[in-house]
Amino acid sequence: MEQMILLGLFLLSFCASRHASGSNGSNQTGSLVPAVIVFGDSIVDTGNNNALDTVVKCDFPPYGGDFPGHIATGRFSNGKIPSDFIASLLGVKEYLPAYLWRGLQSADLLTGVTFASGGSGFDPLTAEIASVISMPEQMELFREYKQRVRTVAGEERAARILSGSIYVVCAGGVTTWPIITSRCH
Repeated sequence: MEQMILLGLFLLSFCASRHASGSNGSNQTGSLVPAVIVFGDSIVDTGNNNALDTVVKCDFPPYGGDFPGHIATGRFSNGKIPSDFIASLLGVKEYLPAYLWRGLQSADLLTGVTFASGGSGFDPLTAEIASVISMPEQMELFREYKQRVRTVAGEERAARILSGSIYVVCAGGVTTWPIITSRCH
């Protein structure tokens, strides 16, 4: 546990020092990693649920009030979320797109996406109840993503992108609580 806390503090201070030194968070040039790839729940979902038939959505006001153009993108926030901050601080891109976003371009694949789905969690039953993308389904989408990256970038470049990327997995307490309580009863 102490090692994880130290690692987190190191990464946080590293990213903060990069940000303070003038990194503008722009795309590709000067980035610390080739891509940021994210799995998880609403904390890091940048809009995958927009493509789903679920009530777990936030693609309407007041969401997006602080986002450029005041657009509700499907982020469970009024602006940037942790996945955006991570990608920006690492110099990859300012906003991390959702893998299921209709406007996703081939070039977006090369710098990372998020597979996260609000309402998901580590227990697949949680996602099933909410009609969102479970963690195992996010892994299936990731397999598809890897093939798309190979198609766009070629085998050699894709291997460099995938091996050099930062992978983030995030799921909050609400999504783990059903597992704990169901095991206790």
